[in-house]
Amino acid sequence: MDERDDAIVLVREWAVAAPFDVEILPCEPTAGRRALEALQVSTRSPLGALAFHTGGLLIDHGWMRVLGGGCELLPRAIDTWNAIGQAEHRCEEGLLVADDASGGFFAWFDQPRTIHYLAPDNLKWEDLGRGYTDWLAAMMTDGLTKFYAELRWKGWPDEIRALEGSRAMSFYPFLWSKGAPIDERSRRPVPVEELWSFAMHLRRELAGVPDGAQVRIRLDE
Repeated sequence: MDERDDAIVLVREWAVAAPFDVEILPCEPTAGRRALEALQVSTRSPLGALAFHTGGLLIDHGWMRVLGGGCELLPRAIDTWNAIGQAEHRCEEGLLVADDASGGFFAWFDQPRTIHYLAPDNLKWEDLGRGYTDWLAAMMTDGLTKFYAELRWKGWPDEIRALEGSRAMSFYPFLWSKGAPIDERSRRPVPVEELWSFAMHLRRELAGVPDGAQVRIRLDE
């Protein structure tokens, strides 16, 4: 494999240039090969490079988790988490590629072919207007800090550093409900799978979120 054609080189450059810590997690070679084959892409793309070479990325104290081949610190391998090869995939709209400590999820939609964010403060899939590569590059700039401005609370870095990669924060009252600022809401770590299942249940039950719900900042703003 010619590393000059391997996008892992580009990902490493983005990580080094990032204004915050980006941890590139290792993965077992067998897990990387399995994930790459399941995705049916090559390591010339950042998606394939992360799946093959890494267990994933932990960005900004582990606030954001970008999926790769999976490892102990980030056990959601991109292929198994998405149930690739099974009759029903976890996300109907596309491929889940990342999630965050506030309970948000990122998916690369089949149509349109852009990254969408399921925001915990409105439970809507929001089109970020970027493909996977452009989105990943943007998330390793100060655009990430702007994106999450309304979903962080005082002292969050210390809490998130101690948070397992298999868990994220559950808030009460829920972030999509009106009420106190995020700093004044109670929170506790729960399994990411539980948050995903609950979000899907709420989307079905609520059928629509009020028009006055908050809207996330686009990465290019």
